[in-house]
Amino acid sequence: MRLLFAFSFGLLFGCGILISGMGNPAKVLNFFDVAGTWDPSLAFVMGGALLVTAIGYRLIFRMQQPLLAQAFTLPTKQDLDTRLVGGSAVFGIGWGLSGFCPGGLVPVLGIGLMEPLMTFAAIIAGMLAARWAISTRYRTDTAQA
Repeated sequence: MRLLFAFSFGLLFGCGILISGMGNPAKVLNFFDVAGTWDPSLAFVMGGALLVTAIGYRLIFRMQQPLLAQAFTLPTKQDLDTRLVGGSAVFGIGWGLSGFCPGGLVPVLGIGLMEPLMTFAAIIAGMLAARWAISTRYRTDTAQA
């Protein structure tokens, strides 16, 4: 049942990405081109997503427990660290350079163009590099302790 819900919500999200045009990197890149071919539609898509999320959170947190789990699992960490800020910066730079947000990239992977595949490969390489850097730092920190 959980897998069916996950698939359904993923399909809904992918359809929303495609219908809104956010799978087209030119749409995203034009949002950042305020002096040229500026396209404000990304702001409307994000605003709509924020509205749906705000309503969803208010409804969900009125429930005693989630529908498909025993309890809510919420993050407890509240401080900003270099990993969070650095990761956010790399995410934003990659999104601004390629025009593909990872969420918008997945629905267009199967259309046969090279750009989404190259962007996906770069994201995977970045994830592996970050994992390696974190594990190397962890080994160095524990060796010095």
